[in-house]
Amino acid sequence: MTNTAASYPPNRLERQLDRLKDAPAFALPWVRSLVLRRAVPFTGTAGLDFLQMGRERVEIGLKNEKKVQNHIGGIHASAMNLLAETATGMVVGMNVRDDCTPLAKSLTMAFKRRATGAMRAVATLTPEQQELMRASDKGEVTVQVIVTDEAGIEPVECEFTWAWIPSGPPKR
Repeated sequence: MTNTAASYPPNRLERQLDRLKDAPAFALPWVRSLVLRRAVPFTGTAGLDFLQMGRERVEIGLKNEKKVQNHIGGIHASAMNLLAETATGMVVGMNVRDDCTPLAKSLTMAFKRRATGAMRAVATLTPEQQELMRASDKGEVTVQVIVTDEAGIEPVECEFTWAWIPSGPPKR
């Protein structure tokens, strides 16, 4: 019998998020964001909102507030990068084994259009990528991420490659 990513037991991040299951549905995104912002403080500084967290898909939002704006009143390029990097990192984090550490390996960003208003990033992994992460203690994946603004336009095109390695000291 072949294991699929869905048949693997929950990893550490999934177990932590599962503790929030009793929160009222209307408050869940806020509570989830609060917990994850404490785990990764810079995401709290920028004000990222963790809208959906799953093995297949992670969705994160960012309001166009003064603290993340550039000189023309839009979301700063660095904040767009943080948004996309966090979405891809979290979907990897939802799949990486407990005995492994995820690491950002490379990224490319191409700014295509001016962004307007709030932004959203949706990162996804294929079932094959999920299986690879659960079955091996070392590897890498290129994570698809779509970043859109309030008008539904994709002002930036991104590609993030994530690696994972065994946690702890190297084995000899």
